[in-house]
Amino acid sequence: MSREFAAYASRREAAFFRVHSGPRTRLSHHEFQTTFELKRGFASFRLDHDLYCDPLLSRYRNRVLAAIRPFQPDVIHITGPGDMGIMGFWIAHLLQVPLVASWHTNLHEYAARRLEKSLSFLPVNAQRKLSLLTERQALRACVWFYHYAKFTLAPNRLMVDLLCERIGRPSFLMQHGVDTRAFSPGRRKRREGPFRIGYVGRLTPEKNVRMMADLEQSLIASGKRDFCLCLVGEGNEKTWLRNHLQFGELPGVLRGVELAEAFADMDVFVFPSRTDTFGLVLLEAMSSGVPVIARPETARRVGIDHGVTGFHAEDLQAFTQNVIRLMEDGGLRARISRAARVFACSKSWDGVFDGVYQTYEAGLEMIGARTPRLVEASTAK
Repeated sequence: MSREFAAYASRREAAFFRVHSGPRTRLSHHEFQTTFELKRGFASFRLDHDLYCDPLLSRYRNRVLAAIRPFQPDVIHITGPGDMGIMGFWIAHLLQVPLVASWHTNLHEYAARRLEKSLSFLPVNAQRKLSLLTERQALRACVWFYHYAKFTLAPNRLMVDLLCERIGRPSFLMQHGVDTRAFSPGRRKRREGPFRIGYVGRLTPEKNVRMMADLEQSLIASGKRDFCLCLVGEGNEKTWLRNHLQFGELPGVLRGVELAEAFADMDVFVFPSRTDTFGLVLLEAMSSGVPVIARPETARRVGIDHGVTGFHAEDLQAFTQNVIRLMEDGGLRARISRAARVFACSKSWDGVFDGVYQTYEAGLEMIGARTPRLVEASTAK
């Protein structure tokens, strides 16, 4: 999202200062935008396969402060409680500039799901109690961090309401968009072959990716064998999946044109995660003209109309039944594909960020600040 935000600001000729991690530390200027990349150091540790945290990032404080001060920002927007977010919080405090924080990931749910996996040797009741305790404490820690913001943004109404209730400050809806030019049915190259069931995302416990192996076995038990599962991404479940999938393909992380083509070549997109705040990959699949099947809570957040633009599936049986329907009914698959594409085309990034700037103005007006010149601190590379 950070890259799309920067591209939007450039198109709008809006003043924009972006701070994020990079392969080397450098400050660059381009027309209305300034970018400060910070290289993480030897003390960095991995939080996920493509996400790191540097506890010594504060060594850049004076350099970042000196670069941002002449920009005279009216708002500093951070995208999470990581090292870059902490840097943004610190700079906002030193400059006495309003801080805005957006919620993108349910870290408390991720922590709970990963703990459950590591405690698999315990009785189920003990796993569940420790998992719930971890989830509550992790949520409390996240909320504590977010309460330093003057107002917050979240991608779904449930999280907006939770932040309002827990923090006692305004929270606004910040929806997701999709690049409909990059993700398009026109990217499809495959014309024949096995029915292709796709997934894109982290291959980690909180994404519930082991259900893909259950889905494979359920389809085989139903007499279906002419299919393959293409799981795009990396994570600590990849080895398990490779060992348990009979018809699996695991190409790793794909980006750019390769990712767009992988989406378009799918016949159905299956998303078993229960923990996503939104599920951007669902919009990318729909923009590619691919029918999607997702958990009801995730499908509702995206706005998937069951049986029209995709399917809601509560359990393995429902996932299996909907996949089989799409396998056997080419007309249904074509109708869902067209409707999904039309829906995705109504979710452009320009519309999303127009709304974000309106939210800045409304939020800053509430606290007596000015029209925003923006600094964004994010973990994006």
